[in-house]
Amino acid sequence: MSEDAGHGEPHGLDRGLTNYGDRDFARYLRRSFARSMGISPGLLDKPVVGIAMTPSGFNNCHRGMPELVEAVSRGVLAAGALPRPFPTVSLGEVFLNPTSMMYRNLMAMDTEEMIQAQPMDAVVLIGGCDKTVPAQLMGAASADLPAIQLVTGPMSTGRHRGQRLGACTDCRGFWAKYRAGTVDAEEIAEVEGRLSVTAGTCAVMGTASTMACIAEALGLSLPGTAAIPAVHSDRLVAAEETGRAAVRLIQSKIRPSQVITEKSVENAIRVLMAVSGSTNAIVHLTAVAGRLGIRIPYARFNQISDETPVLVDLKPVGEGYMEDFHAAGGMGALLRELRPLLHLDTVDVEGRTLAERLDEPAGWVDRAVIRAFENPVSPVGGLVALTGNLAPEGAIFKRAAATPALFESEGRAVVFTGLEDLSRRIDDPDLDVAPGDVLVLQNAGPHAAGMPEAGYLPIPKKLARAGVKDMVRISDARMSGTAFGSIVLHIAPESAIGGPLAAVRDGDRIRLSIRDKRIDLLVDDAEIARRMEGFQPPPAPKRGYKALYRRTVTQAPEGCDFDFLMGESDRDG
Repeated sequence: MSEDAGHGEPHGLDRGLTNYGDRDFARYLRRSFARSMGISPGLLDKPVVGIAMTPSGFNNCHRGMPELVEAVSRGVLAAGALPRPFPTVSLGEVFLNPTSMMYRNLMAMDTEEMIQAQPMDAVVLIGGCDKTVPAQLMGAASADLPAIQLVTGPMSTGRHRGQRLGACTDCRGFWAKYRAGTVDAEEIAEVEGRLSVTAGTCAVMGTASTMACIAEALGLSLPGTAAIPAVHSDRLVAAEETGRAAVRLIQSKIRPSQVITEKSVENAIRVLMAVSGSTNAIVHLTAVAGRLGIRIPYARFNQISDETPVLVDLKPVGEGYMEDFHAAGGMGALLRELRPLLHLDTVDVEGRTLAERLDEPAGWVDRAVIRAFENPVSPVGGLVALTGNLAPEGAIFKRAAATPALFESEGRAVVFTGLEDLSRRIDDPDLDVAPGDVLVLQNAGPHAAGMPEAGYLPIPKKLARAGVKDMVRISDARMSGTAFGSIVLHIAPESAIGGPLAAVRDGDRIRLSIRDKRIDLLVDDAEIARRMEGFQPPPAPKRGYKALYRRTVTQAPEGCDFDFLMGESDRDG
């Protein structure tokens, strides 16, 4: 039997033999079947690197997956191990109903179980589209086998009448103009074919790119790989080197639990603030950390936000695209600017401390894209957590993408009781709504609807055509990381489990205060309690995965993970 030198532990194809009641027979049969794949006896004795691959005809972001798998395999073979690609669930953001968020935990379970069930000494995780990277990191954290993340990389930009275009901030910008009547049907059809013109994830600092940056900040991907464009040759070079690094992990035995620590999670939150990243990343990072029992309270989250400036000038809050961030110096340049705020003793998959990485010679930095610490885009971080009687357990607000004039505001509630109600009435010319009102969406949280990206409520068409660009909007839903506006999200507890959001009625007054970090319903507690008498949650699915999801999914402050998958410390509060 093949064994790790000096340790007496099975490695490679001898790991986790199938249970037949006869280990020698199980090994003999496995090797026989492996040889049917054309693998030489010499390679069968090598350590094995699993490659979790996620190609799908329903996932445009992963169009380049075959090339990445080939390049990783090249690196693994060159370093002396046997690569074994294997498929898992793949989540293409815009191709899933009701929302990809409902299936993130399914992919995480698939990833964890396949890592544990199949014979591998280390694993490379290849993902990109919004929920795929967090799902892979969640699964890897729970499996705790040496693991390294490789992302597919962002799209390159297209062009339309002299303007650079990139999904999906520009998608939303043009659609808003179309709704307002300033772009006609012919032009919107042209734009449709020019927004997403290459393989890769969204071209801006949306959820996919934010999670790529977070994976690198945590130390789970190779330095400098987060922002390489999907179609750049360096993306394949990074893939090959990731394969080599995975083989080194077999020797170093560095596990995700040694890399994902409270300190590295705080570093990742710093990066999230500095890039003014996606609100979705808060839910995902919470879930990843929660797999290891790590919880960063919202009070600490806000402290980090108030201490950390926005340094990256990219859409949706700035002007640039991910390809600009890569050319400007990428994560290395950003981390060097943040150095005084970072925990420098964290360790990455290469076994190096963050201090050792940042001590390496620095390259050229484009200060139009990555600002110096002393000259930030904004002196405070892009996201804050809110509390208040509408969100006793918390809510999220992306202040960097919002209208400052609305930060301290009070307005009349215009309530939509669910997604169908919103779709049916938002553009009704008879809708009783004014520019200073607060749009409220109920029943769009994890239990009610899987927490879709519906929090970006459209401006009612009659107001959009009158020139209204932004309004305060609140919900228990999420919004796309590529979106923008004065939007309160992730309200917890959600309305479908009896949260105060369910008590809001048309005409109520709602106060938003970013200064005080609060969102409040200006109705007395007794009246709120009266309205909630006789509350009934929506009916639950009776079978299948959706029934499991409804029974076990947690709220946004716990990462919307399944309660039975969370680490003990996190589950215990």
